[in-house]
Amino acid sequence: MKIAIINGPNLNLLGKRETDVYGNMPFESYLDQLKGLFPSVHFSYYQSNIEGELVNELQRAGFDCDAIVLNPAAYTHTSVAIGDAIAAIRAPVVEVHISNVHAREDFRKFSYVSAKSAGSIFGLGLKGYELAVRWILDPK
Repeated sequence: MKIAIINGPNLNLLGKRETDVYGNMPFESYLDQLKGLFPSVHFSYYQSNIEGELVNELQRAGFDCDAIVLNPAAYTHTSVAIGDAIAAIRAPVVEVHISNVHAREDFRKFSYVSAKSAGSIFGLGLKGYELAVRWILDPK
């Protein structure tokens, strides 16, 4: 099983930015834990602050991997292109957000991604990535 994890803008700063919201662990450290939990899964990881690069990676991974765990971050609320890329690919996408976007500013309550995704996980911290992988492995 090949699962791509794709993170959007500012998630390269996990562990440094707004630790009260996002925690104090860099994503690369968490990814090592995730790999330990799922040794039979081949994970790829990609992060970009640039919308077009995220679209390119979705298109690439969407035909190369079995599934994608996507945290589009702020582009969730602004990117028609990311939503369209999800609709265009073969691999199912599980949308993950570390914070509960519905408990934050009003503009964060709208998503161009959720309707195109197989499912969405909000507000469960980094644990949301693990839960997304568990669903991908057993969607029943």
